[in-house]
Amino acid sequence: MTAPPRPLPRSGVGVLDKASTVLSVIENGPVSLAELVERSGLARPTAHRIAVALERLGLLTRDFEGRFVLGPRLGSLSVEAQQDRLVQAALPVLDGLAADTGLDARLFRRRGGRQVCVASSPARPSKDPVPVGACLPLTSGPVAQVLLAWEEPEQLYEGLRGARFTAAQLAAVRQRYWAFGPDTAAGGTLTCAVPVQLRIGRVMAALALSGPAARVGERPRRLLGSSLVDAAAVLGDTLRRAHAEFVPEAATTR
Repeated sequence: MTAPPRPLPRSGVGVLDKASTVLSVIENGPVSLAELVERSGLARPTAHRIAVALERLGLLTRDFEGRFVLGPRLGSLSVEAQQDRLVQAALPVLDGLAADTGLDARLFRRRGGRQVCVASSPARPSKDPVPVGACLPLTSGPVAQVLLAWEEPEQLYEGLRGARFTAAQLAAVRQRYWAFGPDTAAGGTLTCAVPVQLRIGRVMAALALSGPAARVGERPRRLLGSSLVDAAAVLGDTLRRAHAEFVPEAATTR
């Protein structure tokens, strides 16, 4: 017989506590209504009413066998939480990269067809060409290549429309795990970028080092890429730990 759900914190609001019980059962895997009733201890009409209400809200959905499973909104909530955690975790990493290399370190996220700078190492006395909040087209440059390179084929096709790089170039980025080239946001600047991944194949952000061509050119591309890959791995590990605490993997892997 299946073990009962683990004890849950109580809010004191009956319907919320019952919804929490339903979610705690379903987070362990798909369940039929009969299984939900058995494992939750709720009356069948109550379990059905709450599960259907959660389904309407997108917090639950059904699999191909009609069983209840965690819904897409939980995955979206997890992603939004990860974005906040990502920026917080990135700040000391960016500061360390800037101190070690003498270059500008930034973190970029994809927003539709744009790349947005969401975090940066401390600005230098000169004007920052790419401040936090800067929104740039996703059509050229190493950051754009990294943010697109791991997309699914259909999204990749759409992303390549109007881009100044090719599918072959993105394949090369996936193979070596970094992109290098002129920074389209600032003339005379070179950038090296790598992906920050929550899991293999899922890019959450691009980590980038940028600087004047004369300064960057003195450093081998492989050395820059290696420094960034190590830093991105630290961020990825931090995200995975936070992700495991925030929501079960089943909520985001379907």
